[in-house]
Amino acid sequence: MKHPVALRLSAALATGALAAAAGVALSTPEASAATGGATGFATQNGGTTGGAGGQTVRATTGTAIHTALCNRASSSTPITIQVEGTINHGNTSKVSGASCNTADGVIELKQISNVTIVGVGGGAVFDQVGIHIREARNIIIQNVTVKNVKKSGSPTSNGGDAIGMESGVRNVWVDHTTLEASGGESEGYDGLFDMKDNTQYVTLSYSILRNSGRGGLVGSSESDVSNGYVTYHHNLYENIDSRAPLLRGGIGHMYNNHYKSLNESGINSRAGARAKVDNNYFEDSKDVLGTFYTDAAGYWQVGGNIFDNVTWSSPGSDNNPAGPDPKSNTTVSIPYSYSLDGASCVPGVVSQTAGANKGLRVSDGNCTPQTPDPTTPAPTPTTPAPDPTTPAPTQPSGTNLSLGAGSDGTSKADGTSYGNVRDGDMNTYWSPAGSTGSVSVKWGSATTVSQINIREASGSVGSIGSWRVVNHDTGAVLTSGSGAGLITIPRTTLQKITFEITGSTGTPRVAEFETYAG
Repeated sequence: MKHPVALRLSAALATGALAAAAGVALSTPEASAATGGATGFATQNGGTTGGAGGQTVRATTGTAIHTALCNRASSSTPITIQVEGTINHGNTSKVSGASCNTADGVIELKQISNVTIVGVGGGAVFDQVGIHIREARNIIIQNVTVKNVKKSGSPTSNGGDAIGMESGVRNVWVDHTTLEASGGESEGYDGLFDMKDNTQYVTLSYSILRNSGRGGLVGSSESDVSNGYVTYHHNLYENIDSRAPLLRGGIGHMYNNHYKSLNESGINSRAGARAKVDNNYFEDSKDVLGTFYTDAAGYWQVGGNIFDNVTWSSPGSDNNPAGPDPKSNTTVSIPYSYSLDGASCVPGVVSQTAGANKGLRVSDGNCTPQTPDPTTPAPTPTTPAPDPTTPAPTQPSGTNLSLGAGSDGTSKADGTSYGNVRDGDMNTYWSPAGSTGSVSVKWGSATTVSQINIREASGSVGSIGSWRVVNHDTGAVLTSGSGAGLITIPRTTLQKITFEITGSTGTPRVAEFETYAG
């Protein structure tokens, strides 16, 4: 039996052809660079600016994109790459250089930072060529179409993902893109927008995801719960079987999206994930919100949504639909500011703004599309990090709240344990698997913290360099700096706090991650 996506595809493609024809008649001026500023969780953790302030180059092939990356002075030198034309396997080859790590048949953004890829002129189409983001930071992808990327058959690219992120990715903004397939897994396709293996601070905005078995996931398995802080807003999900998205163990914020023809399930919150679902319009769909295909529960906070011709399955051991009358079963704090369009106008606003080649139009928050000022700077994160140079006291006060708490992390060296940072023993320690990584302390109920004390094991072969302290509940960066010792943070009530090492010499050893109310 054919996949539901395949059964509906011919009608969907006919609709797409009409839309494309209309787009030609209503052509808009090209974007000269990434326009507007990042939104959502991509504004946190220092913000997402891509290649702002760097050189701008033009590319008409995948090889030229790789060449531009490899010609930079370093892997972090800012660059904006304007793309026009069709990128395919025939023109996408590996290029070598000290500032890049590329591959054939895929746009490889690996071990790099500070890059913008933006479609210009007549448009940029990545045809059967996916975009792979790995071990990368501060990336913007805007105004491009990525279509028909396959994991089986020929040709294949990027594991079948239109855009895929993995392995310590931070701060990605994907905006005004069109991501589409031509069927489900049985036809050779995988996800349209996937995140796994410690990917955080991502926003997908004003984009179209359609004609696919899988919209996208956050976390590749029930144990891959180090991802999250993802915002989805003003997107159209159409003719998608499931994963709109599948959220495992992270925080997702979905607002002002139009979900149409979700054939099997929609927002699938599981494995402890928490989804904040605001002012969306769900139409002609099934099981648009809940925990599906697992007994590992997830949670949601709902408000202002419209459910138009939505059907719900009966609850079971592996299915917990939120409807037919969805109610919140958690609360989710959002650390950034945002404006909500009323759900009733979402289909109209999204149809005029979402997708590539729409003139980068956005909503004004009052249901009215507008073209942003290209000089508009990226908004300042709403929770700025305190000045790391402010001297901190040398001794903590009060009870170490980490004793008796829980802990986890993103990586650990052989023979070390997350629990060693909260056992009160300076002879035991946790180390990341490399020079960077994160470890968290967590409690079963809300706990107020204003100080932490990071104590390195004696005789450490490496020392902690740069770091961030993150409110894991919201994704907000509480402070940043370098070196071990006592750290003062804004007085915060939370259930999980994370110490993220972003740079070090050698492999650091954290003997104790102490927390104090102050």
